[in-house]
Amino acid sequence: MTADLAAVRARTLSLVAHLSVADCERQIDPILSPLAWDLGHIAAYEDLWLVHRHGGEPLRRPDLAALYDAFETPRAVRGDLEILGRDAAEAEMAAVRERTLAVIDRVGIGDGVLHEMVLRHELQHTETMLQAMHHAGLVPPGLPGPAAGGEGTWVSVPAGVLHQGAADGPFAYDNERPRHAVEVPAFRIASRPVTNASWLRFAEGGGYERREWWSDEGWAWKEDDDSTCHRAIRDGHPDAPVCHVSWFEADAYARAHGARLPTEAEWEQAATWGQDGVLDGRGSVWEWTSTVFHGYPGFRAHPYPEYSEVFFDRDYRVLRGGSWAADPRVATTTFRNWDLRERRQIFAGVRLAQDER
Repeated sequence: MTADLAAVRARTLSLVAHLSVADCERQIDPILSPLAWDLGHIAAYEDLWLVHRHGGEPLRRPDLAALYDAFETPRAVRGDLEILGRDAAEAEMAAVRERTLAVIDRVGIGDGVLHEMVLRHELQHTETMLQAMHHAGLVPPGLPGPAAGGEGTWVSVPAGVLHQGAADGPFAYDNERPRHAVEVPAFRIASRPVTNASWLRFAEGGGYERREWWSDEGWAWKEDDDSTCHRAIRDGHPDAPVCHVSWFEADAYARAHGARLPTEAEWEQAATWGQDGVLDGRGSVWEWTSTVFHGYPGFRAHPYPEYSEVFFDRDYRVLRGGSWAADPRVATTTFRNWDLRERRQIFAGVRLAQDER
């Protein structure tokens, strides 16, 4: 575990090593945190869970607990807060890590659940940091981006029972449990995500003008936001999965093609059907589903309600599969990502589904 913690930290720091202090400390967009906030938050989170909760030590900097509480300080205000600067945040990360290693030497890691949670938390923040960097044109050279794969075909998945969610084991997020049986009717799903080339054909064919392809809420969002085809789609490789599309756009695209978005149960069934599943291109972009983010039957919040529960039954939709910026350790076949339907900053695309004919 200590080797894993070190490897993840090295990757986090390498992502910002090429940036100026000013780029790390400015807020690029109200829905994206300053990169320095993420660094300070990573340090505060580790100190809270691995040093204070697991090790029983007092917080190193109690004044940072509220400042870096993601629920108490939403993204829109983080650019106005007196957060640690880049150098101070990196120094805090190093100081907290010394405390973490001392605790591990003293009491071990126990069942390892909290350590795995903290490790995956940092991996999730490196993806949100890459979202901000991508938005500002600051992504370090050499990162892959969505892999080109071309157009896919339709795959029929027979009706069956899905044992949805994470099995018993050392770690899973609370919203992945409990595992439960779901009857999934037969359906068809695209073997690959929609490509940039296909999306451009949709846009150039009136996709953003044809009212009949949009839901009422989607059309209102498009009109208010004055949204058109995202720059990343025009600049991307034609055969790569489309990226940075909102749920509203994904829904409109599906309607225009006589299809729909898969439910998350369908997505998980297809990802696990047979030995290897039938979803090619999984992990290139997050894939929107039609499912409202909610708790599974028998859900229990763990280890704190603010991770998942506060987002249930609101205007959030589930995304599945992972992206090129998500670590495979996080983006498992049962992992549930979620965001508001209008959001485009995430590395999100779309895979189509249909009822079985």
